Amino acid sequence: MTELERRANEMRIDIVRMIAEAGSGHPGGSLSSADILTALYFGGVLKHDPENPQDASRDRFILAKGHAAPALYAVLAQAGYFPREELLSLRKLGSRLQGHPDSNQLPGVEVSTGSLGQGLSIAAGAAAGLVLEGGDQAVFALLGDGECQEGQVWEAAMFAAHRRLDNLVAIVDRNGLQIDGCTADVCDPGDLGAKFAAFGWDVHEVDGHDVSALVRALAEAKADRTGKPHALIAHTVKGKGVSFMENEAGWHGKAPNADQLTCALSELEGAQGKEDVRG
Repeated sequence: MTELERRANEMRIDIVRMIAEAGSGHPGGSLSSADILTALYFGGVLKHDPENPQDASRDRFILAKGHAAPALYAVLAQAGYFPREELLSLRKLGSRLQGHPDSNQLPGVEVSTGSLGQGLSIAAGAAAGLVLEGGDQAVFALLGDGECQEGQVWEAAMFAAHRRLDNLVAIVDRNGLQIDGCTADVCDPGDLGAKFAAFGWDVHEVDGHDVSALVRALAEAKADRTGKPHALIAHTVKGKGVSFMENEAGWHGKAPNADQLTCALSELEGAQGKEDVRG
């Protein structure tokens, strides 16, 4: 495993541990997005500083699919925004790690999210604001593919293209599942790449579990300032890394029990090997 792959796998270990400890949460979409967040935060793509989270020159990341908060918490902890031991306080009374991200509680969280469909609008507004201020910072937003059934997503897409927000990158975690089943069965979003392209976006598709390919695609989108917002359709597997969770809609929002946790950790730690990025 490469260093980035090890980080993503370690995030998955943290994700299943914290959700099991909490007794509730959303493992499926958190596990599917671990490689995407690893590429952003540790692949040299996202400009950020855990020592100065409000640095005006930072890039912005917005987790539109806020229920995947465990993945965001795992990457922020690895990056040094808060102690990793705090991950086990997920969803507990008084914890900074709420079930959905709270920007008033936790450094590194740009905006409180959880109401699906709103994240891309917030990201587009942030991107427009940065352009008005004359900044060159990029704004990244991670959406779920089920979330793309929301009409507000496409209002934001229309606005971003109209305003030529080429500092905006939308990443769609295209795992094909949502809480009620397959996205194609619940309300088929169709070819999301073609939809974004029809709205005037620059579109690329990528294997959402190939960290090297993700780093390249994200860096290229960030650097391309030719007048179009960018959409990256990342093809992923819901529950990636835990065999009994993979491609199972039932693991969208369910915590593993003690036996299931032991099985999941056995698989993930086996993939990790003896080396540990925690040092």
